[in-house]
Parts: sequence; C-alpha cells; structure tokens
Amino acid sequence: MLSEFWKRFLRNKMAVAGGIIVLLLFVVSLLAPWLSPHDPLAIDLKKILAPPSVEHWCGTDQLGRDVLSRMIWGAGISLKVGFVATGIAVIIGALLGALAGYYGGWWDAVIMRFVDMMLCFPTFFLILAVIAFLDPSIWNIMIIIGVTGWMGITRLVRADFMSLKERDFVMAARVLGAGDARIIFRHILPNAMTSVLVAASLGVAGAILTESALSFLGIGVQPPTPSWGNILTAGKDNIDIAWWLSLYPGLAILITVLGYNLLGEGIRDALDPRLRGGR
Repeated sequence: MLSEFWKRFLRNKMAVAGGIIVLLLFVVSLLAPWLSPHDPLAIDLKKILAPPSVEHWCGTDQLGRDVLSRMIWGAGISLKVGFVATGIAVIIGALLGALAGYYGGWWDAVIMRFVDMMLCFPTFFLILAVIAFLDPSIWNIMIIIGVTGWMGITRLVRADFMSLKERDFVMAARVLGAGDARIIFRHILPNAMTSVLVAASLGVAGAILTESALSFLGIGVQPPTPSWGNILTAGKDNIDIAWWLSLYPGLAILITVLGYNLLGEGIRDALDPRLRGGR
C-alpha cells in the first residue's frame, strides 16, 4: 500500500515539485540561525532602503534591516502558524465530523447546523472581528485561524464516517463487543484520514496566507518579529522607491502556498482509490 502510494506520488511531477518546495522551507526554517547572513533585528540607519547588492541580496527595509535575513526567519514563523493553526482545525473538525457521521440524528443536526452558521460568516472578517478584542500575538493568531477553519474538515470526516460505519469491519467490531469510542478512534477514523490529510495540506497554505494578510494589515505578527506579511507592509509604504520590499516576500508567499497546494493535490491523487489505474 505504502509503496504503491509512493510510486503514484513520484509519477506526479507537480506533486514532487510541491514536496521539494515544502522540504526546502523546512530546511530553511530549521537552519535559519546559520543561513541568515545578518541579524534580522539589527538596525543600520546608514543603509535605510538600500537596494539589492552583494552585501544585502534582497536589499534592506525602512530601518536598514537585511530583508533576506528577515525572510529566512519569517519562514519559520509562517510554518509555525500554518501547522499549529491547521492542527487545531483538524482536531476540532475531525472530532465534530466523527460525532455527526457516526451517531447521526440530533448529533448530526446540531453539529451541521452549527457548521452552516459558521460558514455564513466570511472567515477573514470573522478573524478580524475576534482579533479586535484580543492582543495580536502570534499564539492568538494561530488559535483564531485554527478555530475558524475547521468547517470543511468536519464535512469531509462526516461524509467518510457515514459511509464507513456501514462497512463489514465495523459490524464485526460491534459483534466482538467494541464500544463506540474504540470503533470511532481505532477502526473508522484511521480509514477516514486520507481526506483529512489532503485537507490539512491545503489548510496549511490557507493559514500561511491568512497570517500574511493579517500581518500586512498590522494586526498579525507584530514587529520587530520578522514575518513575510509585515515586510510587505513596509513595501506598501515605500512601493515607489523600494520595489524589493514587495517583490521578494510576495514571491515567498506565492511559492509557499503553491508548494502546499501542489503537495496536497498530489497526496489526494496518490491516495484516492478511484484514480488508481488512471494516469
């Protein structure tokens, strides 16, 4: 099974490209102290808004800080936000989806109506409204993104549970005396993780994009902590004279989101049994 997955995954060149991008981001974030050519917080008033050069490959910002160093450290911030926020969303979504799909009845009605209610609110504006009452710290950002991004996962897990709970292996577990908790977490949920894994891969990209947008608006990760979004804010304020402040972090966000999307699509294609025997 695993070998077949890898064969299908490696045949998908776009998925492999996405995996390489994600792997490189991990390496950059882990090795940031050694890869960063300068201190990302060091201010040099003699080099304010210096263009790209041999000393500063991506130029400097409005305080003379090295943009490349801040982008390298910002990669770790983005990955942390993406994974923690997505992890929160997966836990909430998987639990509620499992309860709705397994028990049905009023459990399903209440949970799915709550999902519908949450989907009625534009997620980004809901996040903005919540942050307005909280301190815009990185931990608050991760929690808020996570608790507002679980609805799609709930729907996926619910659909899988409604199908899987009628399978023979679940019937056999019931006959052997397994309780509901064991059936849900030991027998059904592992078989429903395919769609969750794909949704999580795509969710990381969405969380990174949301964090960048919040930081760009000044209510996300706060300076001097480096973030791709707050580098873009400086680029917006100096777009006429410092194009590099918008170009390089914008490309970093674009490539990162594209990499996770390609990886998620590749995992889906490799795991989806309906695609086996296809390309």
